[in-house]
Amino acid sequence: MHNSLKNIFNLFFPEICLICHNMLTTGEQLLCVSCRSDLPETNFSEWQENMVERSFYGRIPIENATSLLYFNKKGNVQKLMHKLKYKHHQEIGTFLGNWLAERMIISKRFRNIDCIVPVPLHAKKLKERGYNQVITFGESLASILGIPLLEKVLIRVSKSKAQTFKDRFERSDHIQEKFDISDKEILKNKHILLIDDIITTGATLEACSIQLLQTSNIKISIATMVYTL
Repeated sequence: MHNSLKNIFNLFFPEICLICHNMLTTGEQLLCVSCRSDLPETNFSEWQENMVERSFYGRIPIENATSLLYFNKKGNVQKLMHKLKYKHHQEIGTFLGNWLAERMIISKRFRNIDCIVPVPLHAKKLKERGYNQVITFGESLASILGIPLLEKVLIRVSKSKAQTFKDRFERSDHIQEKFDISDKEILKNKHILLIDDIITTGATLEACSIQLLQTSNIKISIATMVYTL
């Protein structure tokens, strides 16, 4: 949109912060500076043997792992994730993907990634919601890291109940989810970045990785928007 037209549009329909709902000023996108600075960043991209990586010890072999933000129940991160997953604010995925990609580039721990594979939704849930909330996140990562997003390689063949806003003790240690691969050839000899929105117990990412590891000479790293304490 041309700047003058955008200014007129914003005069009648001002952009507001998705958290505090105050009007955004020039240069602010989605969140005001104050709300963005208050988000609890993990710095896991810089931290080897961080909490995400340690959560998979003895479960699956991974190269590196990171999450951008800590999740606190009833906090601002929960508000953002709710808007992303259930209120069609897919631009949040783009925003968080851009942010995390910058952190991953600075860390230099993710330089050898060949492609990005998103955790898929079950076909029925995808039809109900209309979109996979991880895709815009993956598109941003792919664009900035300069690697392809392989959206339809991993397929979910069993449906799970949402775990996002449950207390940790209420979550199942093993979500019985099953996945399949549509094209193993494209993944051979690749270092994959497996991505999801939130990591809680890690059971979903574990189930995906077990299936992916059946491919010849594959390596897996993991990145998520949010890590649940």
